[in-house]
Amino acid sequence: MIPVTEFRQFSEQQPAFRVLKPWWDVFTDYLSVAMLMIGVFGCTLQVMQDKIICLPKRVQPSQNHSSVSNVSQAVASTTPLPPPKPSASNPATVEMKGLKTDLDLQQYSFINQMCYERALHWYAKYFPYLVLIHTLVFMLCSNFWFKFPGSSSKIEHFISILGKCFDSPWTTRALSEVSGEDSEEKDNRKNNMSRSNTIQSGPEGSLVNSQSLKSIPEKFVVDKSTAGALDKKEGEQAKALFEKVKKFRLHVEEGDILYAMYVRQTVLKVIKFLIIIAYNSALVSKVQFTVDCNVDIQDMTGYKNFSCNHTMAHLFSKLSFCYLCFVSIYGLTCLYTLYWLFYRSLREYSFEYVRQETGIDDIPDVKNDFAFMLHMIDQYDPLYSKRFAVFLSEVSENKLKQLNLNNEWTADKLRQKLQTNAHNRLELPLIMLSGLPDTVFEITELQSLKLEIIKNVMIPATIAQLDNLQELSLHQCSVKIHSAALSFLKENLKVLSVKFDDMRELPPWMYGLRNLEELYLVGSLSHDISKNVTLESLRDLKSLKILSIKSNVSKIPQAVVDVSSHLQKMCIHNDGTKLVMLNNLKKMVNLTELELVHCDLERIPHAVFSLLSLQELDLKENNLKSIEEIVSFQHLRKLTVLKLWHNSITYIPEHIKKLTSLERLSFSHNKIEVLPSHLFLCNKIRYLDLSYNDIRFIPPEIGVLQSLQYFSITCNKVESLPDELYFCKKLKTLKIGKNSLSVLSPKIGNLLFLSYLDVKGNHFEILPPELGDCRALKRAGLVVEDALFETLPSDIREQMKTE
Repeated sequence: MIPVTEFRQFSEQQPAFRVLKPWWDVFTDYLSVAMLMIGVFGCTLQVMQDKIICLPKRVQPSQNHSSVSNVSQAVASTTPLPPPKPSASNPATVEMKGLKTDLDLQQYSFINQMCYERALHWYAKYFPYLVLIHTLVFMLCSNFWFKFPGSSSKIEHFISILGKCFDSPWTTRALSEVSGEDSEEKDNRKNNMSRSNTIQSGPEGSLVNSQSLKSIPEKFVVDKSTAGALDKKEGEQAKALFEKVKKFRLHVEEGDILYAMYVRQTVLKVIKFLIIIAYNSALVSKVQFTVDCNVDIQDMTGYKNFSCNHTMAHLFSKLSFCYLCFVSIYGLTCLYTLYWLFYRSLREYSFEYVRQETGIDDIPDVKNDFAFMLHMIDQYDPLYSKRFAVFLSEVSENKLKQLNLNNEWTADKLRQKLQTNAHNRLELPLIMLSGLPDTVFEITELQSLKLEIIKNVMIPATIAQLDNLQELSLHQCSVKIHSAALSFLKENLKVLSVKFDDMRELPPWMYGLRNLEELYLVGSLSHDISKNVTLESLRDLKSLKILSIKSNVSKIPQAVVDVSSHLQKMCIHNDGTKLVMLNNLKKMVNLTELELVHCDLERIPHAVFSLLSLQELDLKENNLKSIEEIVSFQHLRKLTVLKLWHNSITYIPEHIKKLTSLERLSFSHNKIEVLPSHLFLCNKIRYLDLSYNDIRFIPPEIGVLQSLQYFSITCNKVESLPDELYFCKKLKTLKIGKNSLSVLSPKIGNLLFLSYLDVKGNHFEILPPELGDCRALKRAGLVVEDALFETLPSDIREQMKTE
């Protein structure tokens, strides 16, 4: 006998697959077990008991005398019998008692086998085997999608992820936190009525109507103190689960093989059910207890007609009716399954009820095989889908990332990264993190926050704890801000720096920072967009004083005009893109500093000459060759700084003498060959940079610059210095390196305030000992070859080496 346990291989191999078996599959499995037992029981009886018992038929004699001859023929045709004993009352009557056939056991066995094969209906013979085969086919159909390679791998992966998602501590925390505090309090009141007798009310006295997590067992609902104990390992495991779910969703949503496989196996079961019902109903009557057997074996047995008894006919008849009942129920269940499959769209799954119940609004709907498996899961337990949905939510993922981030970046670790920036503020730089740690807002001494290459930054209301925060830098960051945080920044933020890839990435809340004083915008635009670049209105930036735009715009944005009345400094770094429209400059009447860097300007813009309040002008890295317009600068009475460096200027016009208010002048990195003596009539100059040109001669009129403190002619072709240079007794920095000088005048000792001297790269053979009179000059401030330094007297060398 074959044990029933041997057929377990036809059912699912993994107990975890039960979550994908709805009630009808479980019910049909039990029906299959019952039908299997019928088949096994029938097969066992067939094997262990006699199948059929046959006896030869005997012809009965007639009651009247006229039939004596027929009886004689019948008797003659059979084995001779003993002569009958006549009765006293009726001598012609034959009395039959204990008839013997003279057949041995082997002949009976032969007759039984012949009649079983020839006379018994095939349905009566093979009924239990048919039951067994049909049942095994049903079981195979029910579980085929668990075994088929194209579907089993997806199912195994899904079950593995589902179990981890269900058991993850993060699932419980997300459901308790994201659904809102009101929901959690409502659950706590329901479970702890003895501790709370009041009901929380809304802002206007109405009850807070929040969906509670009723379907989550109490063991899964924890308070925040417990949920907050999520350790680093659990956080990393949950993070890995999010990635697995994303990849699995992309893979499974591509096709519907699972749905198609399940539909096909269900259709096959229905077809098989109809076939079984049809032929079994027609043939069940063929199972009879008495069977007439007519086989031509008279030569071997002496008999031709037999009467047989099918020993199991009565039992098989009952079993067949029972089997038909089971099959009918099985078939009706399969028909219901088909109705369920086609009545609703199972290739689409909506988490609407989960979104409403939990408050997690960003859970996406899914499709194809992913949707079908979730529908199957719901038939087992909807709680699985709810807990699985947590790992489809971007909000939940961001909260997990935030938790892991807080564990990794503690307040003490962040304090170690504090440094002083260019504005002399205490700055915290954070680069390429997964988010903004909440622990940042515990560093109350923070003055500047710099965020670089951080996606999905959310600035919470807790930023209000940073009372000293004045500066914020956002470099390639996408930022969202809480309304309370925005109110705080409007009142406290003084400096904002934004680095972007597209103007459209600028944070919209930037335009409402009414106390903002400095705004720095850095970003590269494509040439197609730059021609039509627009900024939203800056009129709300009432306190803006400094505006810097580093981009590739072709004109000054119109929005800048909104702040022209109070703008004091504007910088445009254009990365080589030609700036052609500068008429808006005329409206900036209070502008004191202007930088037009790398704007491909060929002439000094005429709009600049209208800026009567201008004090500093920087035209670095343009394409200036001639500066004849410089004469117009005489109307700018407040102009003190003029930087025309890194251009292609070949000469300085004599009109330069009219710029008597100049204090700082830079012509470095040009192509100037001759210095006009009129240049030195600008007697207020304190800073003069003529480095990296082709100058060969320094006019003696340089001695007129009695206020000169910085003078550089580095990398020119000067062969000698005029003695009048040493009349500039306030000189502190003198750079004459990389020229063709051969002698350094002893009069250099007159420069008592000289603290920095660069003479390296000349043809000096000796340094004058009068350098010792420059008491402020130390070895660190003297740039010279070591061998040349050794030519100084030892006492002077020692003097310079002492601090």
